[in-house]
Amino acid sequence: MSAGNAILGQVTALFAECFHIEAPATDADLLESGILDSLQFVELLVQLEERFGLHIKVDDIDLEDLRTLERIASLVAAQREVSAAGD
Repeated sequence: MSAGNAILGQVTALFAECFHIEAPATDADLLESGILDSLQFVELLVQLEERFGLHIKVDDIDLEDLRTLERIASLVAAQREVSAAGD
């Protein structure tokens, strides 16, 4: 399993555990479909930071980065690279 697939699996599990939502298709638009509301997006950021040991600056993310599970996994991977480069 590639690192990207592993992260995607962890993000999918996060939805089931934290939001009690069966994970939608990895390319389903979470906002447009109403799967997540604005408060859940905030909780999503908190959970991503806690689970993946990241510090995500709100100014550094685009709402597009949080629209699908695939994009969320890509955001986590990119944030991990930034964190690793800063170490």
